[in-house]
Amino acid sequence: MKVCFDTFGCRLNRAEALEMEAKFLERGWTRTDKHSEADMIVIRACSVTARAQRDCARLADHIRAKYPMKRLVVTGCTTEKKNEHWLKDLAGDTGAVPTASARAYLKVQDGCAGRCSFCIVPKFRGEPTSVPLQKCIDKAGRFAGAGYKEIVVTGCSLTQYNDNGKRLPELAAALAEALPGCRFRLGSVEPVPLANEVVAAMSAHPNICNFLHLPVQSGSARILTAMRRPYLAKDVDAIAKNAVSLMPDVALGCDLMTGFPDEMPNDHLATMAFLRRHPFSNVHVFKYSERPGTVAATLPGAVPPEIRMERAHEIADMACEMRRQYARRFRGRTVEVVVEDEKTLGGWTPEYLWCEVGQTRAKVFAHSRKSKNDGPARKSAIHVLVTDVSGDTLKGDVV
Repeated sequence: MKVCFDTFGCRLNRAEALEMEAKFLERGWTRTDKHSEADMIVIRACSVTARAQRDCARLADHIRAKYPMKRLVVTGCTTEKKNEHWLKDLAGDTGAVPTASARAYLKVQDGCAGRCSFCIVPKFRGEPTSVPLQKCIDKAGRFAGAGYKEIVVTGCSLTQYNDNGKRLPELAAALAEALPGCRFRLGSVEPVPLANEVVAAMSAHPNICNFLHLPVQSGSARILTAMRRPYLAKDVDAIAKNAVSLMPDVALGCDLMTGFPDEMPNDHLATMAFLRRHPFSNVHVFKYSERPGTVAATLPGAVPPEIRMERAHEIADMACEMRRQYARRFRGRTVEVVVEDEKTLGGWTPEYLWCEVGQTRAKVFAHSRKSKNDGPARKSAIHVLVTDVSGDTLKGDVV
């Protein structure tokens, strides 16, 4: 029996898809990327935007029309769940370890208590729930035992993690101390006061990746208030400055939204100014899109789509140059890379920069591993001396 997965959306959805896939494999199924070969097709849907939900629905309709006799399951972040009863025997943590990815994804939390005016996710994910801290450590240990060198800690809203008073800073520290041979990458960290404690945990544990992603959304206090975000730009400024003071080379990431209802030119300029104030190296910018069922979709002052796009391009151009400037810092340094592409030994550094080795040297390295019965390079951690930077890609030699 073969199963095929189509996964939309965020790291959390990917973590859930990989875990489900592992349970299928544990029961004797095999994985395929082709719908034509599959006995069951699982769509893990995303509904964070109306467009994402439409894309998932279109795929489901296409599969039903083309393969009417195949078993199709629609699950994930959506209310339009179909045939989930076919997955009922996969419930619970069976101990199965996903093997399809080069990095492991550890789901520690689900749900959100926030009520941001543009977001519909709480409708699908519900109220916050947290995986007990010891279970998180145990599962991370299984990932490490399966050869993973990087574990991505993910959740719907990580700063809402709470296991009987043990919050995200305590969880991050516990994971790092329990498995010193693995590195841990935290997903998005809301820029709330707790983030400063997360920063302290990161700076105290070298195996927590030097990467802090803040879902900021806007640099305008007026727009953040309309979004019902639980902070202002000045609060994010303080967190970013604290992170840089404790970790001078920290990679700062953020999400920024353009064209929220009633966003004026001065609000956009405030976001641009916010971006300039800090050495951001990983900026995800997207234009606002109306999501039926949210408060924001009913607000007056809709920004024309072409203005939303223009502002998004302006921010993206600035962010691209900032990322390149940040990457150039690493010329002449040695970085750790978790390999995803065996041909070039390409993979991500702790700072979320892509780094690769020339194919000739990669072949030499692979041959050396094979002669030592070390297995394939994928998932392994290597150290690379950066000799060149092309755009925002690091290049170098294995050391």
